[in-house]
Amino acid sequence: MRKFFLISLLFVYAFANSQELNCTVTVNYDKITNVNTQIFKNLQTSLNDFMNKTVWTEQSFQQREKINCSMFIIVNSFDSNQFNASIQVQSSRPVFNSTYSSPLININDKDFSFRYIEFENMTYNPNSFDTNLISVLAFYSYLIIGTDADTFSLNGGSDYFQSAQDIVNQAAQSGFKGWSQSEKNNNRFFLINDILAPTLSAYRETLFSYHYEGLDSMNKDLKVAKESIKESLLNISKLYSIRPNSYLTRTFFDAKVDEIVSVFSGGPTVPITDLVENLNKISPTNSNKWSKIKF
Repeated sequence: MRKFFLISLLFVYAFANSQELNCTVTVNYDKITNVNTQIFKNLQTSLNDFMNKTVWTEQSFQQREKINCSMFIIVNSFDSNQFNASIQVQSSRPVFNSTYSSPLININDKDFSFRYIEFENMTYNPNSFDTNLISVLAFYSYLIIGTDADTFSLNGGSDYFQSAQDIVNQAAQSGFKGWSQSEKNNNRFFLINDILAPTLSAYRETLFSYHYEGLDSMNKDLKVAKESIKESLLNISKLYSIRPNSYLTRTFFDAKVDEIVSVFSGGPTVPITDLVENLNKISPTNSNKWSKIKF
């Protein structure tokens, strides 16, 4: 009996430490009136449980290793269990030997419609498209995990990005927006397709060098770390020559723009004239922020 108890305890402990995400899901329903709001509260509870209790990978994550992320869902309209919404997805990762967390993802997806029935069981099946709600959440879960892994080892997130692409392939014929190549070029299809495209490998190279060789080395030699970050940003400019104004490039700078300005606005100086010129070229919508970088 004692042996059985110990085995059971170890199983529970292993399972409790296997979930990968520390995710906060918020459902905003301010736009909805004359409806019992309990369904939105139950939806929020269900989504938090789904995100944080689903085992997404075969890796074992300790509590301190879980990836901090959030999803902010704004319900624009609601009728008979049909929701039309947008979802803001954010994630971050800790910087070595510091209390700072670096933003990795900041995506606002406006093509998010789904059906939800209160208290229905939410389970992710990697072999099928079951509901658009589950598929969208699973897609961004793997995007979060893959991006995080890429910042710790070069191309370390490949398996997770492939899982995200599998979800896109399964959802492509569902009729829901955001999954098809025939739509606008800033949806989920194009995002994961570009991440995995060999011709756009500079993006993933930059994820690794910017974080692991740059930010994580700031405690050793701040100037060398800043030089590494600069080189990584010059590297991502290769994407511009292949695909100007790509959605992939925009998602990178949507997450990193304020951090980049902060990195190059203090501490030991490095030559940045060429960097600022490149940033203005590949991310012109942030030109007002690039102007704040101190020479």
